[in-house]
Amino acid sequence: MTHQVALPAFYNDLDASFAEAWNVVAAGVTDRNSPAHTPTVGTVDADGTPQLRIMILRAVSRDSRTLRFHTDARSDKTAQLRDEAAASILVYDPAAKAQIRLSGRAHIAAQGDVADTAWSGSTPFARRCYMAEAAPGTPIAQPSSGLPEWIEGKQPEEEQLADYRGNFAALMFQADSVEWLYLANAGHRRARWHWDQTQNLWLGNWLVP
Repeated sequence: MTHQVALPAFYNDLDASFAEAWNVVAAGVTDRNSPAHTPTVGTVDADGTPQLRIMILRAVSRDSRTLRFHTDARSDKTAQLRDEAAASILVYDPAAKAQIRLSGRAHIAAQGDVADTAWSGSTPFARRCYMAEAAPGTPIAQPSSGLPEWIEGKQPEEEQLADYRGNFAALMFQADSVEWLYLANAGHRRARWHWDQTQNLWLGNWLVP
């Protein structure tokens, strides 16, 4: 007797698959164990060299199509993303049997309400990494965290962090395309949606997996 595995409600439903894709991504904000908590973020150097790195997902808004990450304002990626540069995000969640690829534009918010709120909303321990004395990627003679010796292994106080706010920035990504791949023994499902600026809505279609 063949055992039939129940398929999820979104399996053959394009709209429900789109909602599920965003749900998988958004879970990374509150669930530290979710693979979406640490997605792969891709950018391109000025010379055209692709760059990938793992970043911690801090916020998601399906309504505004945005994802927020935090970064050091002195890092190479801030220069890459200064002018609404192309960027992509990859999430693979084995438990959800889903791979999600988002493509769009990203920019750095180092000043203003978004950055200020993101800074103040982070824990002192999370903000400690922005106390590094040199920019990320700076060559050094000996292995080091880059932090001043007096704060190594300690959680800084608010007053100790005040002078380092300028090293912090929010990386804001806005999706123009979402691609969804759901893995199933009964047959994979794949779909892609793009943001239609004229109609101000997402348009999607199924793809061959």
